[in-house]
Amino acid sequence: MNFGLSNKVVIVTGGATGIGKAMARAFHEEGAIVVTNGRDEGKLKKALPEIGERAHGLRADLTKLEDNQALFDFARSLGPIEVLVNNIGIFESRSFFEFTDADWQQYFDFNVMTGVRMSRLVLRDMLDRNSGAILFISSDAAIKAIPWMVPYSMTKAAQLGLARALAEMTKGTKVRVNTLMPGPTATESVREYFGQIAQQKGVSLDEVVANYFKEEEPSSLLQRLIDPAWPGQAAVALATNPAINGSVLRCEGGIVRSSY
Repeated sequence: MNFGLSNKVVIVTGGATGIGKAMARAFHEEGAIVVTNGRDEGKLKKALPEIGERAHGLRADLTKLEDNQALFDFARSLGPIEVLVNNIGIFESRSFFEFTDADWQQYFDFNVMTGVRMSRLVLRDMLDRNSGAILFISSDAAIKAIPWMVPYSMTKAAQLGLARALAEMTKGTKVRVNTLMPGPTATESVREYFGQIAQQKGVSLDEVVANYFKEEEPSSLLQRLIDPAWPGQAAVALATNPAINGSVLRCEGGIVRSSY
């Protein structure tokens, strides 16, 4: 299927690892020129050839205003930005009572404000051209809050409101803003997290993951970790379908018990 992305510029923030890299690869496979960033230059340089020959990267920390401008300018030098994927996010498992005010501010800065800053730059350009799409990468935690990840759940819920509000600004245009909602995905960080538990308990990684879904995510219809390539495929479809705007696409393995 031709998604019309050949030689179109796509920014995927935080694309050096995890879901971001899988999404960057998915857009690249559709012929896009992919631009991504990372704070770790070593990981970024390693990721670019894994994404593909049309992948470009810039070391940039999007919690800093000037780095957002640098990433935008770098991508814009390659052509009009057709798609922005706001993918940057942090998470950890910890008691609500252990999160300080500084922790909360950090979560908001990473999980919400990085998307605000990049969208503020890219959306104006898209509206002027009357073409383009912005995609926020949220989580099933946005609507099925996780008690051991309270700041993560709250900021992922905030992304839903942000994306919908920006979509309202596109009324009557050919610009779209949507949200993708993945579930537990087999990224490097998630596998490392489960691997540490497996090591502590002296059991296999597969056993830890199986028990996690049995005990903590019993509503999951998939009952296993999601392959990072699957949200990548969903992101391409969501970002390119002209009929989808202001929407949330669930890609969480059926964890949320709802048909809509």
